[in-house]
Amino acid sequence: MSIGVRVALGINQADPTFRRRSRLRLAAFISPIAFLLLWTWVTKIELFSPQLLVSPFVVLQAFHELLDSGELWEHLSISLSRLGIGFLIGASSGLLFGILMALSKRVEGFFSPVFQAVRQVPSIALIPIFILLFGIDEIFKIAIVTKAAFFTVALASYEATKGVSRNYFEVAQAYKLPTYTLYTKIVIPAILPPVLTGFRIAFSRSWTILVAAELLAADSGLGHMMQMGREVFRIDIVMVGVVLTGLIGFGIDRIFKWGEANLIPWRTA
Repeated sequence: MSIGVRVALGINQADPTFRRRSRLRLAAFISPIAFLLLWTWVTKIELFSPQLLVSPFVVLQAFHELLDSGELWEHLSISLSRLGIGFLIGASSGLLFGILMALSKRVEGFFSPVFQAVRQVPSIALIPIFILLFGIDEIFKIAIVTKAAFFTVALASYEATKGVSRNYFEVAQAYKLPTYTLYTKIVIPAILPPVLTGFRIAFSRSWTILVAAELLAADSGLGHMMQMGREVFRIDIVMVGVVLTGLIGFGIDRIFKWGEANLIPWRTA
């Protein structure tokens, strides 16, 4: 980039912030390449048995095979559909419940002990109970995702609402603002940054628990595809599922992070 262009864009390469960001971008670019090279080298020297670990090229071939047959898209679309429905139900209800529990002493006193106790139970530990209650049909997968999203978002919205200054509510009461205006103009903007962070964490947990549930009890989905690959000793298919699970989780996390940085103009840096 020429000096004139850098000046026009306001880029100063001597700026420590610019240099730090450049190093971070370079590290973010190099680290995946280094990981792939290490992975390739480990498989080439057969540090692990080919039945346990295959090279990235073999995984890529399996990816194309599953893509051409349509099997990959079928399993992936089912998993993403379950995730979307369960996350939407869990996150939206968790948001409303957390705000209500923070604003109502009566609701907090009644529900808080049970809420705090149940949220400590790992979602994966509830899978056997959910299977007994709902079977292994779609309701089971959606319910386990809903549980994972609900408690994470509810806790984030509860803590965020509790942190809103009481002065805001006193001013709203003094001006006799309608309840709708109070929530849309004061409460929601004030809690949005920490709630979005809660959404990020909830999505990660929901996606992880869904794949785990599909591994244990499902007849379709990305986790089921990985389980079937394991049963027929196709570690390449299992690795395709592992890589896709990580990439999808990473991609959605970046979308939430982008939303935190660009969709909340009043958030302080």
